[in-house]
Amino acid sequence: MSHTDTGMRVAGAWLAIASALLGFTLIGHGPIHPDLGQQMKVIADGATRWLIVHWIAAASLSLFAVAGLIAPSAGSRLTESWWTLSAWAVVPVGALWTVTTAVAEATVVANAAAANDVARFEAWWAFTEGNANGLMFLCLVVAVIAGNETRSHHPLTPVWASFVGVVAGIGAVVSWPLGMWFDIGLFGQLCGASSIVMSLWMLWFGPAHRSLA
Repeated sequence: MSHTDTGMRVAGAWLAIASALLGFTLIGHGPIHPDLGQQMKVIADGATRWLIVHWIAAASLSLFAVAGLIAPSAGSRLTESWWTLSAWAVVPVGALWTVTTAVAEATVVANAAAANDVARFEAWWAFTEGNANGLMFLCLVVAVIAGNETRSHHPLTPVWASFVGVVAGIGAVVSWPLGMWFDIGLFGQLCGASSIVMSLWMLWFGPAHRSLA
């Protein structure tokens, strides 16, 4: 088995597992309440679920980072262009930014909510909100990679599915700032839905790497 074949099979396997875990995380996380006092109560009342979801998110993002490190070194057609090579290189950056959010929310944020420590909660919540923007980078990467598949003569997923991946990735990128920065509820829900669809495409795309020679 060639270096390219081995590398892309391994990257695809980790990508598929990461995508499945991310989908579970997005479904289990639930919407963010615009009022921090109410968000503290949500976390404190559902402490077990909050911890499980965010540790799974940390595992998912760590595996995305692994896939993003392996794929560029495999030398497949998925990284032949400067934009696709750059996109794969951004995967570990976005993942590592966001994994700090997941770990902080599973530890210090959860503890602050349980103790009703408003000052500590608000300070760490601001930190997690800032680093969570790394997820927007991952969504943009998915749009680029899926877009490259729509142009390929031998796509790993059907063109229609890759097009859905593009739309989902762009939808998540556009709706993220409107939902998370400006607290427009409709766009927050759109971002969540787009991210779930994006995860489903990646879950399909990952195992398809075995067909790369």
